[in-house]
Parts: sequence; C-alpha cells; structure tokens
Amino acid sequence: MTSSTASTLHIIGSGFAALTAAKNLRKQQPQARIQLISPRDELVYYPSLIWLPSDLRKPSDLTVNLNNFFSRNQIEWVEASVTGVSAQGRSIQTSAGELHNDGLIIASGGRFIKKLPGIEHAFTPCEGIDPVMALSDRLTQLDGGTIAIGFGGNPKEPSAMRGGPMFEFLFGIDTLLRRQGRRDKFKIVFFNPAEEPGKRLGEKVPQKILKMMTDRGIEAKLGQKVMGFGSKQVQLANESFTADLILFMPGMTGPAWLANSDLPLSPGGMIQADEFTQVVDCPGTFVAGDSGSFPGPEWQPKQAHAADIQAKTAAINLSQYLNQKPAQTKIKHELICIVDTLDKGILIKRTDKGTLMLPPLRIMHYAKRVFEKLYLRQYR
Repeated sequence: MTSSTASTLHIIGSGFAALTAAKNLRKQQPQARIQLISPRDELVYYPSLIWLPSDLRKPSDLTVNLNNFFSRNQIEWVEASVTGVSAQGRSIQTSAGELHNDGLIIASGGRFIKKLPGIEHAFTPCEGIDPVMALSDRLTQLDGGTIAIGFGGNPKEPSAMRGGPMFEFLFGIDTLLRRQGRRDKFKIVFFNPAEEPGKRLGEKVPQKILKMMTDRGIEAKLGQKVMGFGSKQVQLANESFTADLILFMPGMTGPAWLANSDLPLSPGGMIQADEFTQVVDCPGTFVAGDSGSFPGPEWQPKQAHAADIQAKTAAINLSQYLNQKPAQTKIKHELICIVDTLDKGILIKRTDKGTLMLPPLRIMHYAKRVFEKLYLRQYR
C-alpha cells in the first residue's frame, strides 16, 4: 500500500456499480490515479429494456457514452477485457496486458448460467439490447400463439436471480398486446420452479402478483423444476407445453475470469465479501454488484439500487484502507423497485423492518421514467 496521493486504483466494469464506485472514489481520493477497465466506454441502462418492445424507448435512449463522465472525473479508461486477478487483487491480467494497483473495486457484473438443454431457443432479456430487440421482432411477427415467460435461480446463491424484470416483461407484453387489440389471440404462461415466486420481495408479494396474473388471464405453472427447452417447447419436471415465444432468465454466477483468479468464491461461484464489501482475506480489494456474494438477509437483491449502495460502501472503505484506517461503513441492505406494467407501476420497498407494496399506480410508471432521466444525466 502506498500513500493515497500516489495511489493507482483500479475499477473493473462499466455498469451501475463500477460507475458509482468511480465517482465516489474520486471524491474520496482526489489525487489518486483511477483507471477503469472495461471492453466498452458506455453504460447500458438495463432497467428500461422492458420498454423496447413497445417502442417507448429506442436502443439509443438506453446507451450512454462515458467519455464526458471520464473526463469530468479524471478517470482513465482502459479498453480491455479482464482475464484474471492475482496477488489478492494487486495484479490484474487483461487482454491489453498486466496491470498493478494499490487498491481494487471489482464491479464486472455476473454471468447467466446457460446450462439447460436447448436454452438457446429462449430469449434472455437481461443480457442486453440485442436479445430484447430480437424477441420484440419475433413478437411483432406472431399472429397469435403461446408466449412463455419464466425465470430460474442459482440453488447455491439464492440472491442471484432476476425475477423483477421478468414480471415486468410478463405484464408489459400483456399490456402491449391489449393496446394492439391482439391479446385474445395469445395465451401467456408464466413458469417458475418456486411455489411462491417473488417471495424475496416480501411475504405477501407472491399472492398479489399471482392475483394480477389471474385477473389478466395469465396462466401460472409453479413449483416445477425447469428441465430444458425445444425450438417451441418448455420442458418442466412433470409436463411440457408448446410455446411460440420463450423468455427465460436463468440464475447467475460470477464472471468467467474468476477461474483464473486467487479470489475466494462462494458456493454459488461469486466473489466472497464481508459486511464492508471487502473480499475475504484480500485487504484493499473490494467487490460490488452482481459479481459479489455478501452477508446479510436472505432477501437481499441483485439489482441496480443494491449495486449502487455496495459500490459507494466499497469506495468509502477502500479510501479508509489507503489511509491506513479500518473499514467502518457496512452495507445497507435495502430493496427498492418499481415493477412496471407499461402503463402503471407497483412500488415495492423492503428493509429489515418489513415490506411496503403499493397497488399498481399510473404515477409510479411515470416516476420510473423520470428516475431514468435523472440517473442517466450524471453520465451524459
């Protein structure tokens, strides 16, 4: 470790956690050299992918070039892919060569577990803009049929799932088809291995979400393990059914380069961190967002809001480390989301004190749109 005025600090990634870490680290360490390592100098605003099929958003609306942000914050962008991390985080192997640092924040995101047979026949929306545009084109081409939408998890990492966005695609597609006057030509089926999907959001949330499905004529197949897919088939443990369009979000694990690292991993394949976001037994190395496994309540989410909280915590505690002081700031566990239905939004907030869930409100749909604009403004 060197003096904070001469420190070289690395951030891996260019998503929510990485950028929040970058701006907060710059505030904490105004004299440090900060390098951000990522293949692309852009941010994709994943929460608004749900609005692409309805043309409420275009791909260009959701992609922000980060050159201005880097310049304002004196961040050096290293155009490279990480291939490994060694020396407890002090050395990073990349496609552009080996880099060395005095402190590291890993915010590279996770990786979807795509091991199910035939999973290539399903669209995975949270992978980015291209898959969502492809499924949107497919939906437009269909004159009718069955649409199957579901999500899975990582049995060894309960928090590593993307349930919220799949509920949004489910209700958003239903609303879109109604607007188009085509809903009566389609059967929509939601499938999930859990008996009570969405329970991580709150104890009473599954009951309310399932009632919304019933009210909209959406069929639910619950409590069956997902076994695989065909070109027009969903195979569950006890039955299979045909589908003309399949959206499926598998569980998540850590990035592929972890296989070439000496970092401690959780049973689910993610980087093991403590309550201060520091990687276990790796002083000066921190993790934030989807690539990390953190202690805390069983309901803690993998979402942008949680990633931002973890990244700010990591930046503060890395600065403490550079100043040769012990970490003091702990992760604040909080889940906040608006489950959008294309015309309304359901506000859900969960903390250790319980869950607040409001009924679908039109104002919450617009609140989500306003938040998007305010959030992206800081990076434009």
